[in-house]
Order: sequence, then C-alpha cells, then structure tokens
Amino acid sequence: MADLLNPPDFRERVTEYLEAMTGAPVDVKLLQPLAGGVTRDTWLIHARVGSDIERLVLRRDMMAELDERALERDQEFLLMNAVHAAGVLVPRPRWYCAEPTILGAPFLIMDYVEGVSIGSQVVNLPELADARRALPEQMGQQLARIHAMNTDKLTFLPRPREGYSPAQEALLQLRAALVKMGVHNPALTFALRWAEKHLPPEGEVVLLHGDFRVGNFIVDKEGLKGIVDWEFGQLGDPYQDLAWPCVRGWRYGNGMLPLGGIGQREPFLRAYEQASGRTVDRNVVRFWEILGNLRWGVAALAQAHRHLSGKDTSVELASLGRRSAETQLEVLRLIAEQGL
Repeated sequence: MADLLNPPDFRERVTEYLEAMTGAPVDVKLLQPLAGGVTRDTWLIHARVGSDIERLVLRRDMMAELDERALERDQEFLLMNAVHAAGVLVPRPRWYCAEPTILGAPFLIMDYVEGVSIGSQVVNLPELADARRALPEQMGQQLARIHAMNTDKLTFLPRPREGYSPAQEALLQLRAALVKMGVHNPALTFALRWAEKHLPPEGEVVLLHGDFRVGNFIVDKEGLKGIVDWEFGQLGDPYQDLAWPCVRGWRYGNGMLPLGGIGQREPFLRAYEQASGRTVDRNVVRFWEILGNLRWGVAALAQAHRHLSGKDTSVELASLGRRSAETQLEVLRLIAEQGL
C-alpha cells in the first residue's frame, strides 16, 4: 500500500491530472505534505496553471476501511459544492477523482484557504487571541446558515431511520458499535441507559455538518475563514451540531473554556439564535453534549479497535483508545450535574 500511495512519479501524476482538468499547461512549483487527520493525507500545491498561480489542497484517503457512517468521497464533494454555493465558508471544491490508480487512492482537490486548522494552535497561538474572541459569534452565524439550507437535492445524506428520532438513531448506532467491537463497559452502559430515559422531544431535521468543532475550522487573525471535513454530513437534529463543539475532547488542553477551548457556550448559542431565528433550549443542548461525549468515547475505542484488528495499523489510532477513559469520566460528571 505504501508504494501505491507514494508512487515515485507522484509530482508528475499530480501535474498530469491538473493539466487534464484545466486544459492548460501546469508547472507544479510546490507539493508539500500538511498535517492532517487520521483518515487522509493532505498536500499543499502551488502551481502555475497557464498564466495563473493556483494554491490548492489535495486530500487522499488513507484508511483501508473508512468509518461506515462517513459519506463516500464523491458525496462529500457534492455536499461541499452545495454548501459553497449557499455562501457557507467552505474552501471551493475543484475536482474529485475516484480512480485509485492515479495517486494510489481516491482524492479531492479544493482551493487553499490561508489560516491555521490544527486545534491546539487555534486554542493557544498568541497571535490568534482576537480570532478566539470573534469565533463564537462567527461559528453561530455559519452554523445557522448550514442548518437553513435546502436539502431536497442532497438525497444521499444519511438520516434517522423511519420511526426513530435523531437521538434514538444515535443511541442505536452506539449500541451497535459496542456490540461489533465486543466491548462491555459499565460507564458506557450506564450512560446509554441514562440517555434512553432522558430523550428530548423530537424536533426539526436539518442539514448537519456532523463534525462542527475547533480542529475542523481554518482560522486566521480575524477569525473563521473556512469549515472543512464534511465527511460526516447528514440530516439530523440541529442540537447535535450545537453541542458537538463543546465536547471535552475538542478543548485541546484548555478545559475551562467549554466551547472548543476558545470561549463559553452562551455567545455561540446567542449568535446562533439571532442568525437562525430559533430559540435554543439549553437543557436539550446539555443532553446532546452528554450524548456527544458518549459518542466520542465510543469512537475513541473504535479507532483503537481498527489498529488492534490489524485492518489499519497506526500508533495514532492505538493512542486514541486511551481518550475513551477521559470521555467516560466527563459523561459521568455531566450526568451527575443533571441529576440521576
């Protein structure tokens, strides 16, 4: 697989692909790997395309087995096109290629957006202090725009099965994941039972980003410049997206600031209310925050299981397993605050 993913003529193949897509001569000046996620590798491209200079980002699949909840890459590309056309801050998608023989795996190419996306840097860099103050309001405004989108043409998006609310669907998926891994964990079992007894009323079903949080934002000194990683786009309860950026795992060591290590919940929620016209029930947000932490606790175990099963051997995947214990503690703490 390593040879397939890193052919010796990688630069030449990228050049030929860009020439085929643009119909112009291409001179790739820079092809540089960037820090990225677990499931993909990411490359920065500086190229002269005809008489123009282009800055692009190429993202390739890496995993032998992708998360079964994730969109296919062509579906993610279609979703990115739709949200870009709706005015959401997303890098402009350019091309998608499903043919693995070109670069060893399917890939997509989008415009490069200047800024920082690594969560720990967004939270800690001194030069982003003003951005951190602006981000909660900007996040609320952008999320309202996402949730307002017409999804009639996005028929491929996952949605809760007939007869189940989004919260019930999420709990079914979590139980199925634990059974599949053969995990018997008392803290997770207790949390699942608590969530089943405290289900919120079923509400709207809207377009969700599905992973809306610090770490999936491109940020510069002025704040939010781009929202990336749309592979978990789905139809569901807007509260899921509202609570997810407050999950403890996305605070990057700055645990006292519940909104992704950058601020408090309220400015974000108020900005969303103002932009969306919805009134946000804080108790329902807290339910989805508990459920979000529970989801991340199970997901951390699933990442480690991918390594232990031998399907995707990775030290990074293996190390993520320990995060489940931290998340289980957070779930129990939040439930205790709500009352048993």
